[in-house]
Amino acid sequence: MQDTLMTPAVESTRPFNFSAGPAAMPEAVLRQAASEMLDWHGSGMSVMEMSHRGKEFISIYEQAEADLRELLAVPANFKILFMQGGGLGENAIVPLNLSRGASADFVVTGSWSEKSAKEAGKYCKSAIIASNAAQSYTRLPDASTWQLSTTPSYVHLCSNETIHGVEFHTLPDLKALGCDVPLVIDFSSHVASRTVDWSKVGLAFGGAQKNLGPAGLTLVVVREDLLGHALAICPSAFNYKTVADNGSMYNTPPTYAIYMAGLTFQWLKAQTETVAGTVLTGVAAMEHRNIAKAKLLYDFIDQSSLYVNHVAPDCRSRMNVPFFIRDAGLTGPRYDAFLTGAKARGLLQLKGHKSVGGLRASIYNAMPVAGVQALVDYLRDFERTLSSFCKSVP
Repeated sequence: MQDTLMTPAVESTRPFNFSAGPAAMPEAVLRQAASEMLDWHGSGMSVMEMSHRGKEFISIYEQAEADLRELLAVPANFKILFMQGGGLGENAIVPLNLSRGASADFVVTGSWSEKSAKEAGKYCKSAIIASNAAQSYTRLPDASTWQLSTTPSYVHLCSNETIHGVEFHTLPDLKALGCDVPLVIDFSSHVASRTVDWSKVGLAFGGAQKNLGPAGLTLVVVREDLLGHALAICPSAFNYKTVADNGSMYNTPPTYAIYMAGLTFQWLKAQTETVAGTVLTGVAAMEHRNIAKAKLLYDFIDQSSLYVNHVAPDCRSRMNVPFFIRDAGLTGPRYDAFLTGAKARGLLQLKGHKSVGGLRASIYNAMPVAGVQALVDYLRDFERTLSSFCKSVP
């Protein structure tokens, strides 16, 4: 492991990027990638120039896979696949591989799971067994209320909704609900931010561009017994068994994105937090840090008379915090001026998703506590000077 991934070479002066994805990456990772851009470890090549079957890239790939398996504590009977297509691609690829042409159940808790259910309907019967749409996606439907189908091929949920900011902090136990089928989770926006209970999961997928690396890489972790059941119409490059049998090298994988993710995995492994005399490392350290970051921001919003978050406290996302300004007059030019003021303070990409409006702070693994504190400071200062602000902006 390179020393640059253990400790930052210099104190950062970069702005804090709250983008929902592609998102901020650890500065130490970016610095190492920059130092290796023209010549990776004396090979004379940039990683972008390497053959995906050459010994240099194979060593990068194998290290990345091993580090990810260690970080997420992935059991031996699960395959780790490095694919392409993102979460939206997997919305089609999963039913092509797992539905067997029958039906699949969907828990709809926001925009992404809604898209998943709709896309799967092209390849199998798609049944929505629970939804929180009536609550504007601000709560999670209790598992005891799910209307499970008689014989679904799998049950799908998005364990963290990036747009609406709801998160399953505990995954449901389908067997306890009398349903012995695989649970499929889209964990794109909180992968590696917390531990995963693999005893409850059959398949997990996610785009790398939020917590693991740049856009272009899609991670799939799939239990081995679920391989080999793809529909005949499934493209070979998207057949999980074909991808697994070829070590994610059936077609040319997103080599540079895998390299960048591999550096991020090393950075994650180097993270530590000391809690009550116990040293936490890796994902456990990140989870503790992420809980603290989320608490800092939510606590401020909850005590504020200007800002509001509508998500029920028991299912608020630790990664994506949507919030709104109560003052109806803070629209148009004033809203834009608020964002301009944030940018001047080094706080970027706070505009809410176009489908819901408002504001959103995505505080992924790479966002330090200092970044969240800087955001809270700006929100507090803005609230204090609201009257003078409104006078200055028509």
